Amino acid sequence: MALIKTVNNISPKISKSVYIADNATILGDVTIGEKSSVWFNTVLRGDVNSIYIGKNVNIQDGTVIHCTYNKSKVKLGDNISIGHNAVIHGCTIEDNVLIGMGAIIMDNAVIQKNSIVAAGSVVTKETVVRSGTIFAGIPAKMYKEIDEKTIKKMTQDMSENYIIYSSWYY
Repeated sequence: MALIKTVNNISPKISKSVYIADNATILGDVTIGEKSSVWFNTVLRGDVNSIYIGKNVNIQDGTVIHCTYNKSKVKLGDNISIGHNAVIHGCTIEDNVLIGMGAIIMDNAVIQKNSIVAAGSVVTKETVVRSGTIFAGIPAKMYKEIDEKTIKKMTQDMSENYIIYSSWYY
């Protein structure tokens, strides 16, 4: 059974349609929207600031989401896929975004809607990933522009796939 814990009298708020893997950890000021999923060995630590997760977001195995005390929150929009073993720290990720496996997104970075952060990339603090772009590398830089409609379709398809995958575990 997942570890879901109140911290400083603040309990996670999780929509009933969210899939949470048995060994996921969700602590404190965390809100998770409808049809999202939190996969195996994932940690959402809302102990020092808030984490907001929208609808149809899949947070894949081994991902860590955390904030900075009194400085940075995490805000995730809708239709986001976060690949295995990513680190999401004190940043904003808008709608229809793909975060590749092992990527790191640092404090106060903004990943605008309809964009991609490639696997293994490090998005340094305060970086803005513009809509319609793919960022890659260490530190992550714009790799190329991509049609926003293509990204939106890809991220929505992936979000829908993860809703199906999570149904296998109920």
